[in-house]
Amino acid sequence: MESKMDTWIESSDVLPMFPTFVWKTQVARVFHEPLNTTILQVLQARRSDLRPLAPGETWQSDQALHESKQFRELTRWINAAATSVLKFLQIGCDAVEITACWANIYARGASHRIHNHPNNFLSGVYYVKTGSGADTINFHDPRNQTGVIRPPVTRLTAENADQVVVTVQNGALLLFPSYLQHSVDPNQSDAERVSVSFNVMFSEFTECLSKPLW
Repeated sequence: MESKMDTWIESSDVLPMFPTFVWKTQVARVFHEPLNTTILQVLQARRSDLRPLAPGETWQSDQALHESKQFRELTRWINAAATSVLKFLQIGCDAVEITACWANIYARGASHRIHNHPNNFLSGVYYVKTGSGADTINFHDPRNQTGVIRPPVTRLTAENADQVVVTVQNGALLLFPSYLQHSVDPNQSDAERVSVSFNVMFSEFTECLSKPLW
């Protein structure tokens, strides 16, 4: 029997507004395995004069890996993924370029605090070496004002959580808005976790984006 309390409702809906996207691409094993092997060899050579990382330590390379021929294939994938994102968002400026690209190595227990990447449009991560306990990245709600009131919930869902944990594996390529805060939990694996981070910005910023919208 229909409740009298419900008779005043003709219809109802939930309208999602201002979504924040994270684009995830899984590169096929036949392509990512040889590239990952090359990347690990390059990083090993760059660290040949350094001592092994102690528990809790991290190492980052310089930020110009995209200019190296060994990273040419990864650069091609990043540019293709970024172009796809611009098309999805129906952005009028389609000329973009990688502004920085660097490797990250996390020893057991190493983590990365919450942060974002200012002065870029898109940022991302490519995963070279992951494993159980070293295969996630956290994305945090960019709407800071939602933290003003935090009522208890009966169950965490995508609609009430302030953090989303994304699981990744070798060959995963993520892109997300550079303003989106993210973090990495401590590496629970005995093996090092290796990834390559990057930023993407419009090539013709002054021509396309600096003009007033009114």
